[in-house]
Amino acid sequence: MEGLQGFWFQSDAIGRAVALMLLVMSIGAWVLIFWKTWVLHRARVDLQRGIDAFWNAPDRRAARERLKALDREGVIAPLAEAAFAQPGAGTLQTHGAIESQLTRRLRDALHAGLAHLQAGQVFLASVGATAPFVGLFGTVWGIYHALLGIATAGGITIEKVAGPVGEALVMTAAGLAVAIPAVLAYNVFGKWLGACEAELEGFAHDLREIALHID
Repeated sequence: MEGLQGFWFQSDAIGRAVALMLLVMSIGAWVLIFWKTWVLHRARVDLQRGIDAFWNAPDRRAARERLKALDREGVIAPLAEAAFAQPGAGTLQTHGAIESQLTRRLRDALHAGLAHLQAGQVFLASVGATAPFVGLFGTVWGIYHALLGIATAGGITIEKVAGPVGEALVMTAAGLAVAIPAVLAYNVFGKWLGACEAELEGFAHDLREIALHID
């Protein structure tokens, strides 16, 4: 903490902008981590409960009502709605084969649900990839700024160099501290998203088969 304070007070506008950028990236990453943990946990629970409830329902109407009640993130129920929807007459979507119409509706509903679950992944990946380099840039700039100030003051000694340089090196550690949680969260969420995507694709495939059979 003292190193960060020393870097802040001894740095110029560019160094402080780098520190603020790392702070914003860290806050954004942690907010996103907590939010996505909550969303994906609910989605995984609802997928298991909702799909089981759907197939154990006595008819289509009851099955869709059960899905709506259990689907808190809105990623399963739209698939059922798409599977049994009746497109309006006189539109382009009614001109294709029944199988093609059904596939398109299910694909659109599936993509919308996955887009909701995947929200924020790009930001986490960007933070994980760029934060170490932002911190490194802050370190390089801080060392340059510190050495320039020492040279201007005259009388360069190891004692005068060690303090400012050590404080500048804190920015590299700060960049890693921002990047590591983002990378770990991205990998964990990627695994959870893969499981959710497999469940949703399987459910969409089963819905397509039963919808064609009913029609």
